[in-house]
Amino acid sequence: MRAMQERLELRPAVLDRLVSVVGSKYAVRDEVEMAAYMREWRQIWVGRSPLVLRPGSAEEVSRILAIATETNTPIVPQSGNTGLVGGQIPFGEVLLSLDRMTRVRDVDPIDNTMVVEAGATLKAAQEAAEAAGRVLPLSLASEGSCRIGGNLSTNAGGVNVIAYGSARDLCLGLEVVLADGRVWNGLRRLRKDNTGYDLKDIFIGAEGTLGVITAAVLEIFPQPQERATAFCAVPSPSSAIALLARDLAGGKIAALELLPRLGLEFTISHFGVRDPFVSPSPWYVLIESWGASGAGASLTDFLERALEDGVISNATIAASEAQRKEIWRIREAIVEAQRLEGGSIKNDVAVPVSHVPDFLTEAARAVLAFMPEARPLPFGHLGDGNIHFNVSQPLGMDKQAFLDRWQDINAIVNEVVLKHGGSISAEHGIGRLKRDAMRKIKSPVELQMMRDLKRLFDPLNILNPGKVLPE
Repeated sequence: MRAMQERLELRPAVLDRLVSVVGSKYAVRDEVEMAAYMREWRQIWVGRSPLVLRPGSAEEVSRILAIATETNTPIVPQSGNTGLVGGQIPFGEVLLSLDRMTRVRDVDPIDNTMVVEAGATLKAAQEAAEAAGRVLPLSLASEGSCRIGGNLSTNAGGVNVIAYGSARDLCLGLEVVLADGRVWNGLRRLRKDNTGYDLKDIFIGAEGTLGVITAAVLEIFPQPQERATAFCAVPSPSSAIALLARDLAGGKIAALELLPRLGLEFTISHFGVRDPFVSPSPWYVLIESWGASGAGASLTDFLERALEDGVISNATIAASEAQRKEIWRIREAIVEAQRLEGGSIKNDVAVPVSHVPDFLTEAARAVLAFMPEARPLPFGHLGDGNIHFNVSQPLGMDKQAFLDRWQDINAIVNEVVLKHGGSISAEHGIGRLKRDAMRKIKSPVELQMMRDLKRLFDPLNILNPGKVLPE
């Protein structure tokens, strides 16, 4: 620990060398200018750094990391600063921002691939694919500000995982700068390559602890001819799963999102969202199918049969793109609405889909036994078992007093998650927030393998130190 503290007192001469790589125009030392890089949007993680570097190319990243290795200077990579577990925040280290590396280098509609730099926003990548008549199906609420490097470093999931997989599944190749400055050009467009180890998967989900992702080859797909979107009332999560299990002819379910009545009430209260139904329901499902022309009629028939069988109690189907956006607004506004309701303790977890109903019941019961006036608000990607089991503060309780119980509530929820064979991090990563919990959820063999990889790729521990792996 003392060695870490000593090296964080970074020598001015070293900082000057690092600045010389990008030029003074792209080096930030003023604390006011650095503030946007030091705070994540929930204001829970507030970092500090002597210097923010904004390289414009993989070659500049390479030179920076070569100097960092030579001088034992710790570096924290950051792309969009939208992470929720503190993985992108420096605590004395030099911050390496990729926000200038925004090029979409290539879009190939024949290969159905695109090559995108790590600093490009997800929205920009989606728009580039759309301009070529293709779709990049990775979709997150933060897509206007999150960036490709962060998406890959945390293996982001989002709403379309059920049909297209997570960021890992959509990545065919990477360009990565290693801790010592060497550049690995793995920007291959192949779906099949059995020439040894799949190195890209080592860096995806590693949160910048093994190397710095500077570009990626992403898989894109033909645009669906039609997207059909509906909002349904369901009596229970079990009914929602029953809906998922039913056959949908003429298309495929791209998204199936679950939310409780409390989530809808939050969005109505804070954003004026219209309640789609006259009578309230304890649970709701947003369902979207992608397919050929006629997907809307297919979804209508699908939901009519589900209504007749009592699987759903009501439904509204978007008749226009404006109505589609209005339905999605209900789901997307939940994130911000929770902040406006006061303190919100987050749990990004996953359990097998069949376990979701029991998990929801048991986790809510356990949280309320600990804090009877708390307001559990579980919602998320039912189709892949990824539930954001968030808990809003009791009405009238001091916000900070509630947030001080973060670790207690996380531990309570995690215990139920593990009972059901789940994961305590489905798509947000580990960062600092969940680092110490890794001792409980990973076997000694798993932790040792992870530490061995860290030691191999980053023997000086200069890349995002203090993140992911418990000390």
